[in-house]
Amino acid sequence: MATNNKLDKREVQELATRFEGKDPETVIRWALERFHPRIALASSLQAEEMVILDIAWRMNPGVRVFTLDTGRLHEETYMVMEQIREKYGIEVESYFPNREVVEALEREKGFYSFRHSVEERKYCCGIRKVEPLGRALNGLDAWVTGLRREQAVTRGTVGKVEADESHGGIIKVNPLTDWSGEQVWDYIRAHDVPYNRLHDIGFPSIGCAPCTRAVKPDEDMRAGRWWWELPESKECGLHVKSAGAS
Repeated sequence: MATNNKLDKREVQELATRFEGKDPETVIRWALERFHPRIALASSLQAEEMVILDIAWRMNPGVRVFTLDTGRLHEETYMVMEQIREKYGIEVESYFPNREVVEALEREKGFYSFRHSVEERKYCCGIRKVEPLGRALNGLDAWVTGLRREQAVTRGTVGKVEADESHGGIIKVNPLTDWSGEQVWDYIRAHDVPYNRLHDIGFPSIGCAPCTRAVKPDEDMRAGRWWWELPESKECGLHVKSAGAS
C-alpha cells in the first residue's frame, strides 16, 4: 500500500483520463491496490453496487462495504445485507442518522415533511444520509460508488476518478460510469450475484421506502425517486459536486 495516498488535481485529472473507457475490473484493481484498507464501497444495496462488490471481493475478500441505514429502508434492502454476509462473509458497516436529530425532525415536522418542498426533502436527506456519510468517510482516503452516467441528468459528466471536495478532497472512484443497465444485469446473471428483489417488480432505483416507487415501462429510471420533483432536483446530496470540484 502506498504511504502517501493524497492526490493533487493534476494527478486526479490524469487518472480520470487514463481510466476513461477502461473496464470496471481495471479501475477497481487500481483503487484497491492504491488505497486498501483506507477505501470502502458505499452501497445502497442496489444492482450497481452489488456488481462492484462482487468484482472487488474476487480481488480482495477483505474489501470494506458500508451503507447508510436511514431508518426507513425497504425490507428487501435489509435482506440483501444478509445475503452479503452469507455469500461473501462481509459484515456491512451500517451508519445511522443521529437519533436526537431524527426525533426532533419527526416531532417538529411530522413523518412526511420531505414531500412539502425540495428544501424540506433535502433537509431530511441531510439528516438521514449526508451527515452519516460524512462519518462513514472519516479516516478514508477513497470511496467507491455505483454511479452511472445514464442514471440521471445530474450524473452525465461523472468521471471514473474524481476528487471529492465536499469531503476534504478524498478520492471518489466510480467504476461503472459508462456501463449500461443491460451490462449491469448481464454481470449479475453471469456471476449469480445477489440483488435487491425490488428490481424484479419495477424498481430500477431504490432508496428510502416513502421516497421510492416502481416505474412504468415508458418512464425514466429515476422517475420512481422523489417523483413529485423535477429531474434536476433528484439528488439527495451524497453525489452533488461542490463549487470547484473536478
